[in-house]
Amino acid sequence: MPYSPQHAAVAASVAAALPGARDELAELVAFRSVADPRQFPVEECRAAARWIADALRAEGFPEVRVVATPDGTESVYGELPGPRGAPTVLLYAHYDVQPPLDEAAWSSPPFELTERDGRWYGRGAADCKGGVLMHLLALRALRANGGVPVGVKVIVEGSEEQGTGGLERYARDHPELLAADVIVIGDTGNVRAGQPTVTASLRGMATLDVTVETLAGNLHSGAFGGVAPDALAALVRMLDSLFDADGALAVDGLEAGGSWAGTEYPEEAFRADAGVLDGVGLIGSGSVADRLWARPSLTVMGIDCPPVVGATPSVQARARAALGLRVPPGMAPGAASALVEAHLRARAPWGARVSVERTGEGQPFRADVTSPAYAAMASAMRDAYGGAEMAVVGQGGSIPLTATLGALYPKAEVVMIGLSDAAARIHAVDESVSPEELERMSVAEALFLARYAASVAG
Repeated sequence: MPYSPQHAAVAASVAAALPGARDELAELVAFRSVADPRQFPVEECRAAARWIADALRAEGFPEVRVVATPDGTESVYGELPGPRGAPTVLLYAHYDVQPPLDEAAWSSPPFELTERDGRWYGRGAADCKGGVLMHLLALRALRANGGVPVGVKVIVEGSEEQGTGGLERYARDHPELLAADVIVIGDTGNVRAGQPTVTASLRGMATLDVTVETLAGNLHSGAFGGVAPDALAALVRMLDSLFDADGALAVDGLEAGGSWAGTEYPEEAFRADAGVLDGVGLIGSGSVADRLWARPSLTVMGIDCPPVVGATPSVQARARAALGLRVPPGMAPGAASALVEAHLRARAPWGARVSVERTGEGQPFRADVTSPAYAAMASAMRDAYGGAEMAVVGQGGSIPLTATLGALYPKAEVVMIGLSDAAARIHAVDESVSPEELERMSVAEALFLARYAASVAG
């Protein structure tokens, strides 16, 4: 039911535009915009960037630029002036996506938007090409109902998933470009479909590649096994030492006992959301929210070693692992990754040679949820979601640019929303978005922009 004439008009406009938005999202999802030229051609990312630039021009943005960033990728910038004296709001999303993993494991092609069981499936549908459409739908609804009452800047990043920091460095070199009164990061989501949510904190991240070498070359395991040091066995022992018997992080010198003071995450809900198998326990101790949002974690993202099929009876001379470290607000990713490196070197058995390359880094972030923008967002979400109250949670993942913007513009209010929910399976096989969430979040964002403008004018 409509909660105000404003809500009714905006909701009707978004509903009318949703079928067209579905077609646009299908076009955007079709670009294989993984920002890693080792996996997909750079032309895929460039084509996606130009699609977004054209979409902003079609919305009447007088200034649109495709910006070349220092990591070799492109971001899209657009600016739409607002009424005299109106505040400026920056809307953020990213068009690059995670690799599809095993394309054969998808129920439908990963780069072909497919409707199934009331959801739209495709890589980037929720994270974060759907966020681009959320911003466009919100702006269209406002234009259809009297105009956009704020100045708008849009920035759509091209390498967020890779963590290579191109837009962060560009923003630091051009601090005037993204300056705004409010920054809306459209790259998080709701704890579950139908529950409006803002994210108040993000863990920072650091990625490391660890290489272990023990021999000049592989050896026959019958002739040399039992004496020759196996690099893969050494790596396994080193990785195991990073965790205690309960699976909690146990890196020398790294504090891992923080607590979360916001909305809790029931263990039963987490088990269902994560698809934890019956009889399998969770790792660590403390509440789920503590472990997800207030403490560091480390994931072994991949190991270079022979696959089972085709493996030969050999002692391995070399093995490599990719590690992903997440740290809560208040902890420096660089210092934390240095502790991980020192821990691994100290645990290398048999004098194995260890080299560590730090491949990416992003800072953590904590928002001020008492700011006026949060009051406007709570009101907007309440209407868009049929009276449901806004939840305030953390996010275990990272959005590296957020901390950079917070440091560049300390007076700006930062609000984090988005289209992911527990069923979205972002970064995994069969990623999807709920069209109902796209519709409701677009309504919420439009109402937020209108109500924030009114609160400032008042």
